[in-house]
Amino acid sequence: MRVHTLKRAVVALALALPGAAIASVVAAPAAHADGCYTWKRTLYQGASGGDVRELQLRVAGWAGRRDIVELDGRYGPKTAAAIRRFQAAYGLGVDGIAGPQTFAKLYQLQDNDCTPRHFIYPELDNGCGRGGWTGGPLTADQTRSNALRTMWKLEALRRSLGDQPLIVTSGYRDRSCNSRVGGATNSQHLYGNAADIISNHRSLCQIARRARDHGFSGIVGPGVSGHNNHVHVDSRRENNRDGITNRTYWSAPDCGI
Repeated sequence: MRVHTLKRAVVALALALPGAAIASVVAAPAAHADGCYTWKRTLYQGASGGDVRELQLRVAGWAGRRDIVELDGRYGPKTAAAIRRFQAAYGLGVDGIAGPQTFAKLYQLQDNDCTPRHFIYPELDNGCGRGGWTGGPLTADQTRSNALRTMWKLEALRRSLGDQPLIVTSGYRDRSCNSRVGGATNSQHLYGNAADIISNHRSLCQIARRARDHGFSGIVGPGVSGHNNHVHVDSRRENNRDGITNRTYWSAPDCGI
């Protein structure tokens, strides 16, 4: 957790103006100075490119139940549906189009290093003491990129739990750390794809149940040995490097999952 980095006043003004509620398909959004990323056109179904991928990263946590938003740079039905859920969650005009109002909210949510405002890289760093992003099966940049996607999914989960804080008790682990804590040899923690979380405001079962609607293809919680004091969430379906079949696996028997 941290205090939200102050954004430019123009972002807050854009959010306050009711006329910004629905974007025209043809109108490009006004550019805002932002330390992370600035979109320069309105995005909608059929669009493609790096700007679409940047958008997909930030709404990955608004995928439908048992679904994921692929970071493929193609604005298809899944991306549009995720945008609609994001818009509804933040009280925006719901049209499935990423225009000025949607971008203004994203600018408000992201900090200059592209992390969402309620999470930081050190929280997702080495589970045995924040030892950096090396020592796993991927490059440091790949691992860090996966951790960023994990944070954006956690931001969405946090929002749906009433904007109550989530505490990450374990994020990325290098091989040495993973072995030390008894992690599986192909643990998603090795890839930056996973987080073990708790909350002082929501029960573990509330977290596990709600995580089903936020792009997590792996959920393990109460009722599973070793998971009675936290909820494990991960993006295993999006991992093509772990040597296992991409699938959804949810297990929290004490929570009816």
